[in-house]
Amino acid sequence: MSLTTFRSSAPERAAGDPEDLKVAPKVTVPSLLDKKLSRQPITVLTAYDYASARLVDEAGLDVILVGDSLAMVMQGHENTLAITMDEMLLYTRGVRRAVRRALLVSDMPFGSYHVDDREGVANALRFVKEAGAEAVKVEGGRERTALVRRIVDAQVPVMGHLGLTPQSVHRMGGYKVQGKTLAAIEDLRADALALEDAGCFAIVLEGVPRELAKVVTEELRVPTIGIGAGPDCDGQVLVLHDMMTMTFSPPAKFVRRYADVSGLMREALGNYKRDVETRHFPSDGESYHLSQETRDRIASLAGKAG
Repeated sequence: MSLTTFRSSAPERAAGDPEDLKVAPKVTVPSLLDKKLSRQPITVLTAYDYASARLVDEAGLDVILVGDSLAMVMQGHENTLAITMDEMLLYTRGVRRAVRRALLVSDMPFGSYHVDDREGVANALRFVKEAGAEAVKVEGGRERTALVRRIVDAQVPVMGHLGLTPQSVHRMGGYKVQGKTLAAIEDLRADALALEDAGCFAIVLEGVPRELAKVVTEELRVPTIGIGAGPDCDGQVLVLHDMMTMTFSPPAKFVRRYADVSGLMREALGNYKRDVETRHFPSDGESYHLSQETRDRIASLAGKAG
């Protein structure tokens, strides 16, 4: 059994305190566009479950992405390709229950939009109807413009994803920086403009040189969200498990580790094991007790039986 609530754990304040009036507004697609226009950086982070999503949302980040990276960090797969639609919907539903302020975006997994556009639209609608997502993310450039238009026409906002696209890992021959030649640079710029024209409200730029990301960011009217693309994008995204040191391999160059959660967990688990084995947990104070009257009655019955 565990307990959870949405009631604030902050100290109580007197009624009418000005702080009570400061309710953070809901993040929306238009408000992200406003942030680009006003040059306010956009904060994005992945989350895959209720607890982590709630912490991210309460921290005030703008966008929570239920990324298909959960195939790797939550399920232990070597890449993102194995995750299914049903699994993505399941994880998104858990995140949805935690989110109050952030914009909730879900990755469309590999195979959910690759057969034909009709299936892609149907799956995008499932994310909204069945899981509560407010937008979906798809990988690819000009080859995805017809799909993006159809999803947007179905009233589902779409975030694009260019550069190092993890669902193309086999075609790219691994996770490699993209956009390093003049031809590749022109291709990525054309892809970005095509996705914007098709209706994407933002575009993730992953694993591309800083200089290219800066050019694309300046050319687009919609925000760019960088991951391994340098500081000149309109926003940044990281995988929660990477920044919290909850992965089991060396981090990518672009990952900054903000906490060592795995270290804290290892210490806590070791302490728990020790306390149980030495009978220091649970203590008498962590145990439930019968009333004195009932204890006396039991002692009396035990005496008679003896």
